[in-house]
Amino acid sequence: MTRLLVAACGLGLAIGCLSERPRPAPPVLAIVIDSTTIHAGPHDSVTGSVSAADPDGLDSIWLQVDTTRVGVDGLFETVFERPFRFGVRSGLTPSTQVPVVLEARDVVGFRSRLDTFVTVVAP
Repeated sequence: MTRLLVAACGLGLAIGCLSERPRPAPPVLAIVIDSTTIHAGPHDSVTGSVSAADPDGLDSIWLQVDTTRVGVDGLFETVFERPFRFGVRSGLTPSTQVPVVLEARDVVGFRSRLDTFVTVVAP
């Protein structure tokens, strides 16, 4: 009986070691920009889509384009996907890089940040 109990415990430990347990990690982020350039005119905008995913659930998501920053509640959803359109300030000179920054925090408190930019070109 003792051998059977020891064998069963050993088998249980071996099975527990075979599968990889998920580890807490920050949200996975993605930014898709429709065009990597914008014109130096007064009415141009940056458009695209953003996504954030986290198996624990999302607490908050923030997107900043140029000097405008917007945040939304993640509502504990595991996936967030939205298109965006942000106007940029006028008077930017050609070759200026306009930042696009996506940040997210999951319900555990882990944070992620992903950034890129679009470049201003002559009209």
